[in-house]
Amino acid sequence: MNTQETLQEVAGRKNFGPNHALMTTPQPCVMIATWDKDHTPDVMMAAWAGQYDYKQIVVSMSKHKTTENIEITGAFTVSFADVRTVAESDYLGLVSGSKVPDKVAKVGFTVTPSPNVNAPIINEYPLTLECKVVSWKDGILVGEVVNMSADESILTDGKVDLGKLQPIVFDAAANTYRALGEVVGQAWGSGKKFE
Repeated sequence: MNTQETLQEVAGRKNFGPNHALMTTPQPCVMIATWDKDHTPDVMMAAWAGQYDYKQIVVSMSKHKTTENIEITGAFTVSFADVRTVAESDYLGLVSGSKVPDKVAKVGFTVTPSPNVNAPIINEYPLTLECKVVSWKDGILVGEVVNMSADESILTDGKVDLGKLQPIVFDAAANTYRALGEVVGQAWGSGKKFE
């Protein structure tokens, strides 16, 4: 459809067109952590991210301090902002590491070097994916997850419990963060009533 054509109304619905922020929602609030050239930790929030393959993650991001660091190290970690870290996570997404190099320390966060990739683990985020760069091209970062580590506090029966983690997602329609956690059905089970 060219820009001169008019969209047809959908009966009983409001049209927003193709360029609306809610194209895919909710969007996870992932925290990308890297080392800079001086081995200072840098963290940014990204909302356009997801699982790309069984052991890969993809993040859409423009070029900035974090991508410069990724080009240097070939690695990054991905953690998940949660209800306990909303203000800190939002700040880490608002402020560039180029302008505030100590922004991780400024929010009171601490780091541990990943033993598996050349990137920091942010201790205050209880779930972390340690990733090696597969590709970084045209604003698309693909990473291979070499390890996932979780704090015992978010585990139930040895598995990650989203109810305990309470990750947040970005609601683009309202420019807010929302919490996840409530179980509303069973995957590969709730639909069996129609069999």
